[in-house]
Amino acid sequence: MIKHNYVSKLKNVMRKNIKKNIKKNIAMLACITMSGTLLLTGCGKSSETAADIDNTNNSSEVVTEEVTTRDVHPYDITLTFTGDINIAEGEPTTKELDKNDGDITKCISPELIKYMKAADITLVNNEFCYSDRGQPLPNKMWTFRAKPERAKVLNLLGVDVAQLANNHVYDYGADAMNDTFAALEAAGIPYVGAGKNLDEAMKPYYATVDGKKIAIVAASRAEKYKMTPQATDSTPGILRCYDTELFIQTIKEAKENADYVIAVVHWGTEHTTVLEEVQRSTARDYIDAGADVIIGGHSHCLQGIEYYEDKPIFYSLGNFWFDEYNVDTMLVNIRISGDDDTDGKVDV
Repeated sequence: MIKHNYVSKLKNVMRKNIKKNIKKNIAMLACITMSGTLLLTGCGKSSETAADIDNTNNSSEVVTEEVTTRDVHPYDITLTFTGDINIAEGEPTTKELDKNDGDITKCISPELIKYMKAADITLVNNEFCYSDRGQPLPNKMWTFRAKPERAKVLNLLGVDVAQLANNHVYDYGADAMNDTFAALEAAGIPYVGAGKNLDEAMKPYYATVDGKKIAIVAASRAEKYKMTPQATDSTPGILRCYDTELFIQTIKEAKENADYVIAVVHWGTEHTTVLEEVQRSTARDYIDAGADVIIGGHSHCLQGIEYYEDKPIFYSLGNFWFDEYNVDTMLVNIRISGDDDTDGKVDV
């Protein structure tokens, strides 16, 4: 019995010890499991933080600086000017043209015509009217009138603009002058220096070449006896510059609206190379007002050339194709070149 009791007690003790150990082991396992969970959770946080740091270190912010580029536009412009032309009926020029069945190359060198056509703008002094109407002005020694269809001759020469501020465009009166405007318009040739009214006579001719705006203005002070009227608000005529106020106003307006201004002036004394003092003084006034080049005419012979403020003044280009006389003449070629970043250069 004692043995049995001992064994029973021993079994009971063993059971208790086993239960205690199981509880301890469960508690330890729970602690390890909880600790492991915390550790894993902590490692998880540490891993995310490390990843964030790693990503921060490895990523670089791309900084872009906006660079604005500006196109620089070069320009190279050629302007050509001639002296007086006269293709009125019965004149030697027209007779020669008709004799050659209208072939202008038999009258003027083809190389010269090619040069005129190659220019961006070619201007001639159109010193006559186009009309079948009107009568010669009383007491005027020389009067010139061509048939309206003769305006097409200017197309053959490559003319882009006709200068009308002269002392022969009104030779046959107001109706013939209006016919002149119509004939040139029909031929597609703009004109400058005259108009159906004063506003038109003062209006500059504008053309844009290589992105630069060119203006041409014209006026006359050629007559000792003033027979060619200035236009009014309601009557046709030319722009005069005996009093320079209106012409200077026109030049200033052109300068405000264009990059370069060419002033064409009919002035001086015929058949002499001697300049009038008023030519020199007013040329300077026109440049001071904004003109970049002065082109003169009327003398029927060449006159001097000079520079004022580095700008050229051609006092007279003489006759280009006017009558039967062989005289020295000139075809002026103006080249304007540069780009948007530099001041343009005017070469002759």
